[in-house]
Amino acid sequence: MASDRVNSATHGFTLTALSRWSILDKKLPPVEKIKAIHVYDFDNTLFKTPLPNQKLWNNTTVGQLSSPHIFINGGWWHDPKILAATGEGAEQEEKRAWDGWWNEKVVELVHLTMKQDDALCVLLTGRSEQDFSPLIKRIVKSKGLDFDMVGLKPAVGPNNERFRDTMGFKQVFIRSLLATYTHVDEIRIYEDRVRHVAGFRDFLDEYNKQRVHLGLGPLTAEVIPVAEISTSLDPVVEVAEVQHLINIHNALIKEQPGNRKDHLAIKKTVFFTSYMIEPADTARLIALFNSIVPEMDDLKYLANTILITAKPCPKSILDKIGGMNSKMKWEVADIGSVQKNLWAIRVKPVPANAQFHTDNPFPSVVVGLRRGARPADVNKIYQWQAIPPEKSFVFETTVGEKVMLRIEHEHQQQDGNQYTDDQSSERLSQPRKRKYPADEDRRSRHGGNFGGNNNNHNNSNNNNREFHSSSFQGRGGGGGGGGENRGRGAYRGNGPSRGNRGGGRGGFRGSNRGGRGGAHGYRSLDDVDTRENGHGGFSASTVSYDDSFPSMPQGGSQQQQQQQQQQQPLPPPPQYGQPFPQQGGQWPAPNGAPSQTRPVGAPGPDLQNFY
Repeated sequence: MASDRVNSATHGFTLTALSRWSILDKKLPPVEKIKAIHVYDFDNTLFKTPLPNQKLWNNTTVGQLSSPHIFINGGWWHDPKILAATGEGAEQEEKRAWDGWWNEKVVELVHLTMKQDDALCVLLTGRSEQDFSPLIKRIVKSKGLDFDMVGLKPAVGPNNERFRDTMGFKQVFIRSLLATYTHVDEIRIYEDRVRHVAGFRDFLDEYNKQRVHLGLGPLTAEVIPVAEISTSLDPVVEVAEVQHLINIHNALIKEQPGNRKDHLAIKKTVFFTSYMIEPADTARLIALFNSIVPEMDDLKYLANTILITAKPCPKSILDKIGGMNSKMKWEVADIGSVQKNLWAIRVKPVPANAQFHTDNPFPSVVVGLRRGARPADVNKIYQWQAIPPEKSFVFETTVGEKVMLRIEHEHQQQDGNQYTDDQSSERLSQPRKRKYPADEDRRSRHGGNFGGNNNNHNNSNNNNREFHSSSFQGRGGGGGGGGENRGRGAYRGNGPSRGNRGGGRGGFRGSNRGGRGGAHGYRSLDDVDTRENGHGGFSASTVSYDDSFPSMPQGGSQQQQQQQQQQQPLPPPPQYGQPFPQQGGQWPAPNGAPSQTRPVGAPGPDLQNFY
């Protein structure tokens, strides 16, 4: 063993050289004292590091944020301000030792290593040494964790090493540990990333083979996978920090005229507009439902929205209902179901003459559904049971949107299946040209805002068709899947109709698959269902394919013009409330009365209610 120590010193593996890897100004324990080395990863192993919120950003943007190559100044894992924004911010969290943001089981293991006299306790992370050293020190110190070494990835190693990635850095670091502490016969590494767990195991297997080849005994090497506990920042804080990241990126581009990177901007895609229900009221609605209907194990609860429009809401409608973030009160009235696969509660406005809008025949809350049911099936409920007066209650909602944010080139008009805000609103209101036969039993909703509280509905407007198609037509007619969807023609398995098989193939530029033909650059309303519906509200199944806002006449055959002139008149409004009728895209108040508006309230705390 003495020869081992001499050999290590000869090759520069000394305690002094090893200490240069650590950001701590701390004397390392003697070589002969250490028999075991315990290495702990930081992010999502020891500390619950917030990740990009997948309910907030689309999948492409989550990948962009995690990549070090999109932003000049790095990304999510390279900006200390994002880590410092954890919880209520570093200044407040430091006072309470970032309580709630630790993996307490791993913290216990660190304390055990600290008490073990012959064990070297090491914290090792791939975060930048230059940017994160002060913050990592503060976080670790606040918890009272006493590591022998804290290693962060330097731009250049102590011996002029260059690192392609985090795994390469950590392997060089661990090799230096083992080459210096030659009395070690055990090493344990705690890691959350599956690829890193496999990489460390391969590395240690190869290291043991080299030891055996040199006539040394193999180490007891163990890599312990740690289950990742996903956490997120406050959504408003997260968007603000990402915007700050983008602002710095754009400013650096201006300072570097020859840089080929593009200016970036945050944009949004709106899936639907609705009266958003607060979580506390969602719980009340579910409790009411359970008090009336026997408990069902396979029911997925929703009870968080009252649909306004299954698309971005036009300004004319928003103006009539009080604008975005305005408040509206509702009283529960009836309960009904579709073959016990979908349950909904019908509501009425408070006061009864308050103006509201819904694309459904009547305002309702989808409380729960079983596998195979769609929120849009609420329109198939024809029998309603009145809720007893003693169980009725009033709750308040906030007008909001279900949105997904994305990062794009600042002046990018269209990329793959993504829109700018203006394009999204414009395209979603274009006339549709393909009828879904499975929806023929749905009540026609030309005008989008009628119906009543009667239990039985007639279908006098069946000749009002519900349509769907792209305004851009490619070969074969059907649009191919963009983004995460693949296929020919319509989206397979996404709704009752498979569409035309001869449509556009694959995705669009910017998605995972290139394509040709089909609706170039167009993303239909079907694509809503390709993303996780984090809010739990109406998904692609809720999308209405009718012409709520008909286009202005642009010529066409005489037969088409006659069909437009023969459209059925609108039915009368429901008995309660005064939803204003649609007429050629305009929304006058009933009987010429002045429209009623409500004051605009503050945005609710729900994740989807802000932008």
